[in-house]
Amino acid sequence: MRHPNAGADRVVTRRALPELAAVFLRLGVTAFGGPAAHVALMESELVRRRRWLTHERFLDLFGAANLIPGPSSSELALFIGYESAGLLGLLVAGLCFILPAALLAGGLAWVYVRFGALPQVTGLLYGVKPVIIALVLQALWGLTPRALKTRVLFAIALVAVVASAAGMSALLVLLGAGSLALLTRHGSSRLTTVPVVGGFWAAVAGSSAPSVTKAGVFAVFLKMGAVVFGSGYVLLAFLREDLVHRLHWLSERKLLDAVAVGQVTPGPVFTTATFIGYVLAGPAGACLATVGIFLPGFIFVAFSRPLLGLLRRSPTTAAFLDGVNAAALALMAVVSAQLARAALIDTLTVAIALIAGLLLIKYKTNSAWLILGSALLGVLRVALN
Repeated sequence: MRHPNAGADRVVTRRALPELAAVFLRLGVTAFGGPAAHVALMESELVRRRRWLTHERFLDLFGAANLIPGPSSSELALFIGYESAGLLGLLVAGLCFILPAALLAGGLAWVYVRFGALPQVTGLLYGVKPVIIALVLQALWGLTPRALKTRVLFAIALVAVVASAAGMSALLVLLGAGSLALLTRHGSSRLTTVPVVGGFWAAVAGSSAPSVTKAGVFAVFLKMGAVVFGSGYVLLAFLREDLVHRLHWLSERKLLDAVAVGQVTPGPVFTTATFIGYVLAGPAGACLATVGIFLPGFIFVAFSRPLLGLLRRSPTTAAFLDGVNAAALALMAVVSAQLARAALIDTLTVAIALIAGLLLIKYKTNSAWLILGSALLGVLRVALN
């Protein structure tokens, strides 16, 4: 006899592609505020308003998005698209959610390359950068209780902070933390595949290029899309390590400008890659960087969707990802401290960051309003000087 609630965690019905495209295109145009805000908007629109998913199924898909590398909110959109209309639904939902932000980031990159030295643009970025630091701190504040839920994970995070601050590769920090969490929970028998994966990606991370090439831009962002777990803010550590320190393709200031543009635009924070790709190699670089960083997510979702139940129940997967999440939090903390030196340059920028942090954490103020207000304040400051 079939249980009356059987299948309650499934999508209510399959959706037509035009309807799916319209919903995710609107989300892609209006989803400001970073990954947490994106997830909240999807839950409100697809669970509460349209009832495409039950709360239980939505949480299942969100949990699955956090089990694989890549931007969690974008991969949640991909999972929902797959559930709604199969592989075509995955492509439609993903492209409609990502493309508006990517096109806007590309347009802003053109403006930046052509007019970046203008006082008005300088003033806008002057005001926005401190809010970016506050947004990262807000993300740390919200994620810490969930990521560091045991003393062991707290200790792993501290080790990761020290390792990252000492200059260890961000990828090796993540892999090492996941391995350490596995070791403490299951012993060495579960660690056989980690050295193979770690050795491969360490070799990729260790390679260098003397100058910017289109193939190099694609390779760097493909690697990032394949290994960055969780929040888009973890991407900052990889961008800084690869593009600023290893390859010397960007300065600290240009990296922070790119991150600021990623926050000004709606949609995935990972479209920062579009901006950087344009700055490095023009329109072709923007396209290659965007495809490179998002392509792994499409592949991972397509292949992992049939295995969701197994992944969620696997003690090995859970232990490894607990360690990875703890290290990701540590990387976010270290990179935010490093970028703060470039953003908080005087009394006004420090005040903007403190006020923005208070409004974000205590009063849950929409980050889009803070970014707009701080941008106007920065432009006004330049105009009055």
